[in-house]
Amino acid sequence: MPVLDSTRTISGKFGEVWMDGEWLSNFHTCEATVDIQYEKVKRSGKRADGNKVVGLEYNGTISGYKITSELARKVAQVLDDRKGAFVCEIIVKLDDPEAYGYERVRLKGVQFTKIDVIKFEHGSIVEEEWPFLYDGPEWLNPITAN
Repeated sequence: MPVLDSTRTISGKFGEVWMDGEWLSNFHTCEATVDIQYEKVKRSGKRADGNKVVGLEYNGTISGYKITSELARKVAQVLDDRKGAFVCEIIVKLDDPEAYGYERVRLKGVQFTKIDVIKFEHGSIVEEEWPFLYDGPEWLNPITAN
């Protein structure tokens, strides 16, 4: 097996978060995961149970510096009994000039699960964390070792 070329490891320094086509340059952290839900399946003649996938749960978080109240106000539309939840699309780009390429993943049907109305800590730069649920990922540009 060949030795790892350490220059090909990917730094998050060049990561980007885009929401509905707009680059959110103040956001510096993004994580999107899929939780796979299993149900135990009893098997005749076996001590060990099997596992059957019965569901998927898509969730994630973006976080960064607070610059405006724009996102909070969009997500807060759910507080109006006559409006529904704010739904958007997020595209996350992971890039590094030394990597084999860049990766872009589209997160469809994003709905935020928390609103930070206001918060601060004296002497510190204010950061926001936005947890969300989404309907599924789509790899627009996967990284492959060529």
